[in-house]
Amino acid sequence: MTKSAANAQDVESATGSSVEEIGDKILGAIWEHRLPPGTKLVEEKLAAVFGVSRTKIRLALARLSHDGILTIEPNRGTFVSSPTVEQARQVFDARRLLEPALMRELCNTGVRREQLQRLRKNIALETESRTRNDRRTTIRLSGEFHVLLAELGQNAYVGRYMRELCSLTCLVIALYDAPGTPACPHHEHVAIVDALEARDADTACALMLEHLGHVENTLRLEMPADAEVDFAALFA
Repeated sequence: MTKSAANAQDVESATGSSVEEIGDKILGAIWEHRLPPGTKLVEEKLAAVFGVSRTKIRLALARLSHDGILTIEPNRGTFVSSPTVEQARQVFDARRLLEPALMRELCNTGVRREQLQRLRKNIALETESRTRNDRRTTIRLSGEFHVLLAELGQNAYVGRYMRELCSLTCLVIALYDAPGTPACPHHEHVAIVDALEARDADTACALMLEHLGHVENTLRLEMPADAEVDFAALFA
């Protein structure tokens, strides 16, 4: 490596974001619906924004594409994924398999007081965002609640799967959300935490299944996202 190249690399390390930080920021923008499905992510522009090389951007995008959050199309570029109706249903099917089992494990092992406080703090922040009608933050915090639950289990694989599933859920909500309908009823989060605190596994599992059903049922999954629109009828 030449001296000038080494100096440039040192400057980037000192001022630019890491690959993980870049990925987290892109993911956060997706969770808050600031990057909607189908958005093209241009490496040059992102490199300028984050103050890093295109190589770092490419690595960050590759990690997200590995999780299905982004889609890389040859000769076209990288796009925020657009799950189909069938994929959306599969996401919820996977969550119904994973999250009740997680609830039972947490009830069996017990959740510490500080962990319960962390969950309730997340719920309080979500409530505040709803009061402000800050839908982007509300959706992000709703997803983070479920990721926090997975992290309490201290199983790195479950935590990773839940983050991926919650990210895909955000994309599904962005595509199929019914206007004016809350995607994640926050009072159900309170009830789930109460059941965890009481170590009532059966109730916690039932509440989680009911909760996931409510979220899915608020979405318009009866029609594909790319259905042709009858503009004559729409604006008649």
